[in-house]
Amino acid sequence: MPNAHEDNPSALSQVQRRAVSELLRVSPVADDLARRFREAGFSLALVGGSVRDALLGRLGNDLDFTTDARPEDVLKIVRPWADAVWEVGIAFGTVGAQKDARVGDAVQRFQIEVTTYRSEAYGRTSRKPEVSYGDSIEEDLVRRDFTVNAMAVALPDKEFIDPHGGLQDLAERVLRTPGTPEESFSDDPLRMMRAARFAAQLDFEVAPDVVSAMTEMAGRIEIVSAERVRDELNKLILSAYPRKGLTLLVDTGLAAHVLPELPALRLERDEHHRHKDVYDHTLIVLEQAMELEEAGPDLTLRLAALLHDIGKPKTRRFEKDGRVSFHHHEVVGAKMTKKRMIALKYSNDLVKDVSRLVELHLRFHGYGTGEWTDSAVRRYVRDAGPLLDRLHKLTRSDCTTRNKRKANALSRAYDGLEERIAQLQEQEELDAIRPDLDGNQIMEILGVGPGPVVGRAYKYLLELRLENGPMEYDAAVAALKEWGAEQG
Repeated sequence: MPNAHEDNPSALSQVQRRAVSELLRVSPVADDLARRFREAGFSLALVGGSVRDALLGRLGNDLDFTTDARPEDVLKIVRPWADAVWEVGIAFGTVGAQKDARVGDAVQRFQIEVTTYRSEAYGRTSRKPEVSYGDSIEEDLVRRDFTVNAMAVALPDKEFIDPHGGLQDLAERVLRTPGTPEESFSDDPLRMMRAARFAAQLDFEVAPDVVSAMTEMAGRIEIVSAERVRDELNKLILSAYPRKGLTLLVDTGLAAHVLPELPALRLERDEHHRHKDVYDHTLIVLEQAMELEEAGPDLTLRLAALLHDIGKPKTRRFEKDGRVSFHHHEVVGAKMTKKRMIALKYSNDLVKDVSRLVELHLRFHGYGTGEWTDSAVRRYVRDAGPLLDRLHKLTRSDCTTRNKRKANALSRAYDGLEERIAQLQEQEELDAIRPDLDGNQIMEILGVGPGPVVGRAYKYLLELRLENGPMEYDAAVAALKEWGAEQG
């Protein structure tokens, strides 16, 4: 397996060799499980993304199987065999399991999902798909999203099943649907977003008829829950080629329904006319932010890069001198970011962090060539808090000018700011800026109990700390007493 006679024999032979290698690696788990299904009178096949990834040489330890056994029968077979079993997806025909198995000299942990042959379809207005079980693997595969995900390997015999030419499409790096794209997207409109996501993850092209159907049916995405849309969007943004997927969403009109702030940027020229529009600038910023990631894809940073200028359309002004301005677009953009992310059901913490980065992304441009006082640097660090490192990356990424002299000057200025931050952090522990007196000391010195006076005094001392740096205890006491006397 696979055995095919397509037009691209060299490409196919490569994917075939990779598949054999990958399948041999997971055989101790897959074959053992398949024999148990066969003994119980059922069939089992590796399917979908697992087969695709095996052919691409990137199969991990997450394995997807399909079977003619109903979920209750799957549980009976899997429970005595697996190390752990979960039933979260059983309403949709999926049983999850975990199994540790020796592969070569090491024990590896496998995450497994076994799904009964099925099809899913949305009603005209339903936000949840209706699931029906099938009796043949061919019926299951024709309802899959794309041909490259509609291949299976029957186990334990390793029979390759590819009724829709997925192997050829994989070799040609193209996304097609097993049936007509209109029928596929009608069954599950989220597949339109999955097309953009897979294009971004795999760097595949989307077939023209699929793009046409996405364009014609874009509005149907409205019936899909915000959570499912968000999850696909996250996978796209965290992929290796997010520009590819985002461009497809915008070009087909899907983005107008799920992230309308993005296509809106296409209408706005940036104030320095450095790019054809703010949209193109935004995609460059996203890619430059990705280059600065140090520990893998960072959703917070990437979302901030994608959304940092969404306030520009609402704040655009044509000045008398012919320039275009976007005053306070970072403040407006932060509010818009919060609203959109809440609509997409993001967590409160992520909403807070991304909108804060959007709000702060212009702050550095007041730094000039180093005119900030130590007080201003402290406030920059205080306001960024735990987001400081991401703010560094976002600010550097936001420089997309083609003027090398200007770009170098901005880079040197930010180098200087980071050096000053490092020096002050070493001297003053900037990451944990607190007033020089705590709440208990404030109450004791002022002779007051808990209440709003303590909060106002604490805020006053914090401002002193930010303005002047650390104070000696006696100086802080004197300053507090002086403030207390002024308060009456």
